[in-house]
Amino acid sequence: MEIRLTTPQDRDVFVDTLFAAFGRFPEPPGEGGRVWSALEMDRALFAVTPDGRRVGTAAAYSFELTLPGAVPAPAAGVTAVGVLPSHRRQGVLTAMMRRHLADVRARGEFLSVLLCSEAVIYRRFGYGPATTTHRLTVPRHQAAFAVPRAEAAPVPGSIEVLRRAECGGILEDVYDRYRRVRPGALSRPHHWWERGAGRPPVAPAPRYVAVHRDAGGVPDGYATYLLEGTGTLTVDETIASDDAVATALARFLLGHDLATEVVFRQCPPEHPLRWQLADVRAARASDETDWLWVRLLDVPRALTTRGWAADGELVLDVDDPFLGERARHLLTVRGGEAECVPTDREPDLSLDVSDLGSVYLGGTAPSTLVRAGHVRAHHPAAAAAADALFRAERPPHCLHWF
Repeated sequence: MEIRLTTPQDRDVFVDTLFAAFGRFPEPPGEGGRVWSALEMDRALFAVTPDGRRVGTAAAYSFELTLPGAVPAPAAGVTAVGVLPSHRRQGVLTAMMRRHLADVRARGEFLSVLLCSEAVIYRRFGYGPATTTHRLTVPRHQAAFAVPRAEAAPVPGSIEVLRRAECGGILEDVYDRYRRVRPGALSRPHHWWERGAGRPPVAPAPRYVAVHRDAGGVPDGYATYLLEGTGTLTVDETIASDDAVATALARFLLGHDLATEVVFRQCPPEHPLRWQLADVRAARASDETDWLWVRLLDVPRALTTRGWAADGELVLDVDDPFLGERARHLLTVRGGEAECVPTDREPDLSLDVSDLGSVYLGGTAPSTLVRAGHVRAHHPAAAAAADALFRAERPPHCLHWF
């Protein structure tokens, strides 16, 4: 079995092979073509049999991931992974993932991320779930705010309703400012917006856009939505520069005529809406799921790149069985800056690299993984010390689909 890079001329065969792996056919020209137009063919892989048959695919996008402390870091976004049913459980996926991780390291990157179709697949390759997301559904008859609009502090600015096709670069600019300060957020490269590669609102599907502008007329938030014939108003995403703008957009959406309920997709764990409504039960949470999975390929570099909100010291014994690597690191944080060096000291925590990926962005407390039996704490104070150290300024959240 050979794992080889693709070329730009391989795009159609690559997509055909991927769809065959899932027993489907590619979409007709149009939307399907846009979705795959952002593929970076110099980062895509074929698994090829000795007789030349292409039996597996994997690819990566070049993103920036925002780390705690608003630190941007390059990250390879794994996508389009598939193996033909005739060649599963023969080591094809393992070979492709091994090649992908080697290529990431060769590019000087230290993070690989993905969205996981099946939760049992990728932990063995060193990935851990690092962010979660859910949806909130609010019936219109329960949408009254605890503090009526007339009594609420005024939010400087205004809301304008545009069609998706009328937005120009507004969405791209607002999203880019947002993702640079939100832990767990991924960049959306310009060519994604330009080609409409992705799901709405990146895709140019018919949508209305509520654009919030500050007092100077500069866009500082948006929400993309569509009112369906059933009366459900579905919000693809709400992007806002601060909580006041997010609240203004939520009030606008919940006051939309003819809607019987409003569904907010892709909500972060700490979404305040249920606490803002007069009926605390009105915003029903559902479909909570893991979203972004994170894989560290250079532990010292990863730990010294992210920001830290507390000082402390930990000895981490990190095992990476997929790559056959194990090392003990002394992590010391002072004034928000970290140093990570090899050590022979006794460990505070012993953990798999996938578990380090889960706690890396601050979305999972190390003590949770200790209680779950994933991480071993070598003394009673270790878990609490790790919790205080790894906690981010706010829970990480990723909206981007890839």
